[in-house]
Amino acid sequence: MSFFRRKRLFTILISLIILVGLIGFSLRDREELSSVEEFIQDTVGSFQNVLFRPVYYVRDIVGNIDEMKQVYEENQQLKENLSTYQQKLYEVQELTKENEALQAVLDKTETITDYRPIQATVIARSPEQWFNQVTINRGKQHGVEKDMAVITASGMIGKIQSSAQFTSTVLLLNGFDRSNRISVNIDLPETESDAKGFILGYDDTREQLLLEFTDSYEDIALETTVFSSGLGGVFPKGLEIGSIEEVTTDQYGLTQIAYVKLSADIEELNHVIVVDRLLTSIDEIEESGDE
Repeated sequence: MSFFRRKRLFTILISLIILVGLIGFSLRDREELSSVEEFIQDTVGSFQNVLFRPVYYVRDIVGNIDEMKQVYEENQQLKENLSTYQQKLYEVQELTKENEALQAVLDKTETITDYRPIQATVIARSPEQWFNQVTINRGKQHGVEKDMAVITASGMIGKIQSSAQFTSTVLLLNGFDRSNRISVNIDLPETESDAKGFILGYDDTREQLLLEFTDSYEDIALETTVFSSGLGGVFPKGLEIGSIEEVTTDQYGLTQIAYVKLSADIEELNHVIVVDRLLTSIDEIEESGDE
């Protein structure tokens, strides 16, 4: 073995001994670091601070972007959920409203004893210039005939103007005139008798029916209910039409008249009842005989 080779081997051994010693020295429990260790630690720390600060900055930016993206996605999902909830809420409200309307029609049907009710649904409404007509899904095949009264759970809305095999056209009360007059009764509790008169048409300005009395009465109170009298053979007796809003005289001061607010809402119609008059009651026959 040459001198230089032995010298190199000796140097390596000495270096290993020094390295092991340094490692052992650094691993032992000490309260303070040596000057060399402090220098090395501070140098490495400063280098790490300079090197990793941009890395941490980029990491924070990427993290914020991910969080913003996640928040955006969650916000979009919440918007979709809210839209779905609102749609479901609207559907529930509409179903509840329709169920209440159907229940009211059913209750009204169960109270009808003097005539056969034919339940129907409004399927179309005429254009604005003919806004006083609607079309229902019942016709001659269902027993519907011309001039039959049409009501809702709240009151009378009109009569059958024409009837086809499976559909019919209803003339609403706001389209009535003197050719479609209705004989009516108004209860007078004070006198234990009824005031009599005729619905002669509709006042578009006041949006109320015009009632003309056959005589002059002093005991007609406001909000008194007006019912069909059954006279004339067209409309059955006892159909609620509306309530008295004002009692006055005509423009000549000769005839007592009244304005009647409709009981039923003719602007919002869905389910209706066509009144099939089965027979004339004994009371109606007696009243007709008295006249």
